[in-house]
Amino acid sequence: MTSPRTLLVPRERVVRWFENFAGRHGDPTYVVAAGRLAATAPDGAHAEATLPFTRPYAGTADPAAFADAVTAPHRWGVLLVRKGGFAVAGLRDGAVVDSKVGQRHVQGRTKAGGQSQQRFARRRNNQARQAYEAAAEHAVRVLAGVEALVCGGDRTAVEAVLSDPRLRLVAAVRTEPWLPVPDPRRAVLEQAVLDAGSVSVRVEEPD
Repeated sequence: MTSPRTLLVPRERVVRWFENFAGRHGDPTYVVAAGRLAATAPDGAHAEATLPFTRPYAGTADPAAFADAVTAPHRWGVLLVRKGGFAVAGLRDGAVVDSKVGQRHVQGRTKAGGQSQQRFARRRNNQARQAYEAAAEHAVRVLAGVEALVCGGDRTAVEAVLSDPRLRLVAAVRTEPWLPVPDPRRAVLEQAVLDAGSVSVRVEEPD
């Protein structure tokens, strides 16, 4: 078997994805287990689909029924953070109602040693801290009242932003999936919003 991989499949493509899975591996057997829709094909290929926002699925073992169960909270958000950049969006009933994308300069690493290296490290850490503080300021406004939060970027950077006491309630509603995005820009944020509301499918296929 190949190493498992995880795909993010939009709701409208879920049925087609499983049709293609059956076309490659034969008609699978479907079961619902542990809140997921699982498909096992005659050649041993296996796929497990999870609803977005880590919601459990308890419907019939059928891709169409599973796709119909894909819903989003009334209010939810996305937070993407990397050193030097952040993007945050708040959604209501599937539409982005507020967002902010920002960049802050954080110097790269240096090969200098001794005291120069120490001064550089302090300056770099201060720049990163200021960038995270700026991200937190916007997150407090944009994410107020969200029922679920999907994060991505750099985990340490995200944790630094969510450590702001004003974001305690927002941090408590974090959910999967984690989005491994590049430096946040407007286009990256727009794609992240689509990915956050997509079905997560974990696939193992024969070599």
